[in-house]
Amino acid sequence: MRDRVLHQALTAFAAQAAERLAADTAQGAQMPFEVIERGGGRGGAGAFYCYRPLTGGFIGERIALLAELPAWPAALGALTALDGVGDYLRARGEERVPAAPRERAAAALRVFLQDVFADAEGFALVDEHLEAAWRRVHTALFEGRAETVAVVRVLGLTLSGDEVALGDGVSLWRAGKLPDVPPALAPGEGTGEHETVLAVVAVGEEAGGPQPLAAARMRLRRLLTALRLYDQARPALDPLAWWREAGGAWAPLALGVGGAPQGTLALHADAEDELCAFCSLVARRTPNAGELAWALRRHELACERPSAAEGLTDHLLALRALLEPEGPASGRLPGRLAALCALP
Repeated sequence: MRDRVLHQALTAFAAQAAERLAADTAQGAQMPFEVIERGGGRGGAGAFYCYRPLTGGFIGERIALLAELPAWPAALGALTALDGVGDYLRARGEERVPAAPRERAAAALRVFLQDVFADAEGFALVDEHLEAAWRRVHTALFEGRAETVAVVRVLGLTLSGDEVALGDGVSLWRAGKLPDVPPALAPGEGTGEHETVLAVVAVGEEAGGPQPLAAARMRLRRLLTALRLYDQARPALDPLAWWREAGGAWAPLALGVGGAPQGTLALHADAEDELCAFCSLVARRTPNAGELAWALRRHELACERPSAAEGLTDHLLALRALLEPEGPASGRLPGRLAALCALP
């Protein structure tokens, strides 16, 4: 499952990078090159010289600009949590492998792009070169590695496309388009379930990391938090997910979440990259302690109440923790809340 998401993310990034690099050369950017000797017999008889474009250096000098492309966050997120990225970099001859996962993923994107356009005179994207570079990524990252996949129904969410890759092994799918969907989540005839959205999490075993099922639960929980904070609508997850390991049989998985959706979040194509970046931000910056962590937990509890009215107390407690640290005796919460809600 993760290889499909990563393949799509890398393909989109390579296509956008090709357009950007081609535009740079068209505007006068000079491609460096080296002169090499070809052919010739003993003593150099019949030898001729030709130039070889140094596309790798050209790409490396522009990696900061390429990081601004819309497809960069999804590709970076898809690589960040994967085990084996360091193996891929070493296999491609990189002498320095960054220790931080995001830096390692950024280096892998640079190396992948350099592999796609190795020795090319221009930046036209050739399918054969792209797939060859992808096979080398796939070999290093996926072959011989067990993968745990968890799938759960998302309530109160609609997609304009068939799939949205959010990175970190997480993606959203229309139920009718997901390959190998659990039988319990398969769309039924005439039931309207073809519009059902499924959240998919794929987790590999990583040395020193949490167990795959625990990691899957954590990522689904973070996804739910991000969806609830992203928009006024409040999606929910079905309390029961389904999981399997290494292509085995599907088994039920209790998530320990509840609540009914409030409103519907319609995710349009032009908002997919924004949601991907927002999910990455939530995953990286969610606090574990302090007033903000406590307030966020009260917000989560409010979202899981059967109705909005029943969650009102939770929301007020969350607001008090954030906006009235002096305590309720100060009476400052109403004024501060009114200032935040006032029209400009």
